[in-house]
Amino acid sequence: MKLFGSKRRFGLSILQLGILGALVFILFVISDNSLRAWAHNQTTIRRLNTQIEHYRQQIETNSRKLQELRSNAQDLEKFARENFLMKRDNEDLFIIVD
Repeated sequence: MKLFGSKRRFGLSILQLGILGALVFILFVISDNSLRAWAHNQTTIRRLNTQIEHYRQQIETNSRKLQELRSNAQDLEKFARENFLMKRDNEDLFIIVD
């Protein structure tokens, strides 16, 4: 006595194909490892890699500037005067805001 029919496709019964279809649906659509979650994670990875490259370039630029400031006293004085509004005792400082 056969309860679910005897039609077979690819060596599987209709019941087995239904169960296989349900498992595939659960694994790739509903679960935490779904295709949507995978695509979201790939987008996040690409965005983070872009940020990593940006910060690496920024670190490289800042390292070069730091090396220049450490090696040249005139550059250090210029940097301090421009960024921290420092001045010599005999100078007047005018701040122009546009």
